Parts: sequence; C-alpha cells; structure tokens
Amino acid sequence: MPPFATPTVERSRNMAAIHGRDTLLEMRVRRAAHSAGFRFRLHRRDIPGRPDLVFPRHRVAVFVNGCFWHGHSCSIAHIPRSNSAYWEEKISRNVKRDERNAAALRDRGWVVICIWECNVEAGVSDLLTFLATKRMNA
Repeated sequence: MPPFATPTVERSRNMAAIHGRDTLLEMRVRRAAHSAGFRFRLHRRDIPGRPDLVFPRHRVAVFVNGCFWHGHSCSIAHIPRSNSAYWEEKISRNVKRDERNAAALRDRGWVVICIWECNVEAGVSDLLTFLATKRMNA
C-alpha cells in the first residue's frame, strides 16, 4: 500500500473540518443577498448540482466556489506537491462535474452565477446588481 493511502491523524482532522455547505464564503453571500432584500432557497435537491443559493423567482442559481476545490486559475488554487497526481485528477473531476451541472441548469432556463473565493466581494456585487435589474424588469 502506498504511504499516502493511510492518512495521518493530522490529515484526517484537517479533511474532516472541510464542509461542503454553510462555509464562511457562502454565509457572506447569503448575508449580503438577504440584507439587500432578496429571498432564496439553499441547496435545492431538485435542481442539478444543488446550487448553494437559488433565487426561484428570478431563476438564478448561485454556486459559491472555493478556488482550490473547483480548479480556479488564480494564485489561491495550486496543486499540492505531495500526491499531485491524485489532486489533479480529483480537481479535474470537480471541474467537469461543475460544467455538466451548469449546462444542465442553463438547458432548463436558469441563469448560473459562480462566485469565486478569490473575488467574493466583486462576485456579490455583481450578483446583487444582476438581481436588482431582474427585479426592476419583472
């Protein structure tokens, strides 16, 4: 068995602390949208990819992505030096899954917005501007 197959106690603790929902980034986006007067649903299972926030009235699905986990091309997202083949494959699968989910949502008439960890302030600002325009046109 390769040495990386048996995780250390420290690695197990670190990985157990990583959650897929209710992250700090997601909470920042939620607070901003809610305080701007927009109401949303969380992680709807009946929508491809279970977007982090769903604005059903406006048919907008929002994904709040961590740069590392979703393969963003920025300074935050870098492949670890140890076990890099595993991480490259893992992140590549995540990117392909994200693309499939976004395509499925667009095919169903949804607008897909992705807010990246490295640029969360600008992403939130763009989201609120977009929703405000949709609100005015409705």
